[in-house]
Parts: sequence; C-alpha cells; structure tokens
Amino acid sequence: METLKVTPLTEWHKAHDAKMAPFAGYDMPIQYTKILTEHEQTRTKAGVFDICHMGEFLISGENAAQALGKVVTHNLTTLMPGRCRYGFLLNPEGGILDDLIIYCLEQDRYMLVVNAARTALDYDWLKKHLPEHITLEDISDQTAKIDLQGPRSYAVLTSVLGQNIELKYFNFTTLSYEGENLLVSRTGYTGELGFEFYLPVSKALGLWEALIAHNDVEPVGLGARDTLRLEMGLPLYGQDLDEHHTPSEAGMTWLPASDADYVGKSQSSTIRQRLVPLVIEGRRSARHHDAVKDASDNTVGVVTSGSFAPSLGHVVALAYINADAADQDAFFIEASRTKLEAKKTELPFYKKGTARIKLEDAQ
Repeated sequence: METLKVTPLTEWHKAHDAKMAPFAGYDMPIQYTKILTEHEQTRTKAGVFDICHMGEFLISGENAAQALGKVVTHNLTTLMPGRCRYGFLLNPEGGILDDLIIYCLEQDRYMLVVNAARTALDYDWLKKHLPEHITLEDISDQTAKIDLQGPRSYAVLTSVLGQNIELKYFNFTTLSYEGENLLVSRTGYTGELGFEFYLPVSKALGLWEALIAHNDVEPVGLGARDTLRLEMGLPLYGQDLDEHHTPSEAGMTWLPASDADYVGKSQSSTIRQRLVPLVIEGRRSARHHDAVKDASDNTVGVVTSGSFAPSLGHVVALAYINADAADQDAFFIEASRTKLEAKKTELPFYKKGTARIKLEDAQ
C-alpha cells in the first residue's frame, strides 16, 4: 500500500470532516461540504485551498537566467524581479514534461513552482541540464502554499494581513508575517481574482485559520478546484498536458516566445492533434479517455477533461482531436452507455471571471 504524504494542514482537514483521497502521492481534501457549494463559494465570495503539495525550487548563480533559459520555454529576458510567468519544461521531442510558473526573485535568482507528481522528475531534469555552477535547491518540504481565490479575496487579504498591497496580474511581493517572509502572488487557477501565499510550513496553519475565520471565506477542496479551472479551460498536467503533446498542440502559442535555444524548441510547434474545447448540453458528463468520433463514426480523438460546469448549467470538455478533424464543428463522444453530442466552442467556457480585475475595482 502506498504511503501518502501529508501537508501541514492535513490534520486540520481531517478534524473538519473533509473527504480525503490520494492525489499526486498526497492525502488531499477533495471536498468539505459539496463540490457545487464550494464552487459557488469561490465564484461569488472567496475560497481557500491547501496547495502545499506543489513543488518549489530555488535556482541561482551567475548568469542563471541564461542557463535556465536553455531548459524552459519562458522568456526570461523580459521577466523582471517581482514578476512571474507560466511556461513549460520540454523533452527533446517537444513533449511537455511539466507546466510551471517561474518567479523572478531578483537578478539571476528564481523560484520555480512545479506540479507535485512531477517534482522529483523536474528536479533531476534540471540538475542534468543546468551547469554545475548554478545552484538548484528543492525547498518543497519547507514551503507551504495556500491559495485564496474569489471576487472577495482582496478584501479578505487586506483584512487578514492588515495592509493594502498593489499587485498586477502575474506579479508578486514579499511581506512580513509573524516574523517570517510571506511571498504573495496574483496568478490563480480558478478564473477569479486571487492570491497565492508561500510561507514556512510552521506558519501555514496559523495563516489558514486566520483566512478561514473571515466571514467571506470557506475551505475548498480539489473537487471544486477542478470544476473551476475547467470552466476557464485551464489545463491539468497528466490529463490535458503530457509528454506526448507539444505546447502548440495544447493551444499555448499565445505564451511569450523565448529566443533561447531551449530543449525541445525545434519540435515544440509540431501539431498532430489539437486540444479542442467542447460543450455538451445537459448534465451527463464526458470523462477522461472517452473516445471522440466524427459524423461518420470515425474515432478522431480522446477526451482529456470533462465535467458539469456549475456556473454554466451544462457539461464542458477538453479533447485532443486529430489535426485534420479539429476544424469540424460537431462531434460525438462515446461516454459510458451513451453517445453525447458535442459542439466545438472557444475558451474560456466561463467568461465572467474576475482574475484580471483592477484591485481598486475589487469588492
């Protein structure tokens, strides 16, 4: 039997009757009440998420930007201190080893935030490809990550921390919290205004309980996190992103282009399939691995993510569809015991998110 890892908040979750389940090697809260309730809480007020399972690395050294730029797709030449950027680690074939956010802490010093299930692989890959003079440190076990998401999140943040901060989208700052550094960023994975807190594990429970004590905040599990991110069309590694698909196939050609000759660059624009957003009327959902068929009953793809979208009242899905069929407008999905009609649409599925709102306009 697999021994699951725990976060600094695991005992709190269990004490508050969270439904727990394995996720990326961790014992994680899936829901506290109902997924639909927690989803609505985040869309209308604020939800707080235990994301301590994510991995964090520090990279530093002379010309660290140049060295790191040969391994990641991020354009580091325009990434200034106080800013963070989304991108990928690729294999030589252009497949996605992981998606990650890079924080520029200062010149030639970076923090990388990676997916929990890929932490060990990413570390080994970076160690192999970075020069010996570059310092690579895995700080995952010392670092807690708590996400606060929802249109009321800025009001909650200012109330709990007792200070106003000015943060643009994909920017961050470092504050003092109970004598320790607290890195606060504004990225998000729900489509709503939100903030991420990185702090020592010893301070995680105190901050968590301070956030929970606010009238506008409820804890939210990974179940609602998945429906929230899918409504925005945000990909999940291991489902919508993997080593067998390139960033171009995943529809990520909008990301800032790096001029560096990074691993996998020559193959990163290869397109054999496209990640296509689909809408399905009703509540019967398509599931991961369901076959996608065209009007002639030919299998042309496979569903990667699918769920009922609470904010929209119908089902949405993402599917990799063969490039020569991806421009079609309608498909059928071979779901359990039935065929579902699916229509191609545009992302995001949910278009009323507050993620990019100006803080002075926040509730």
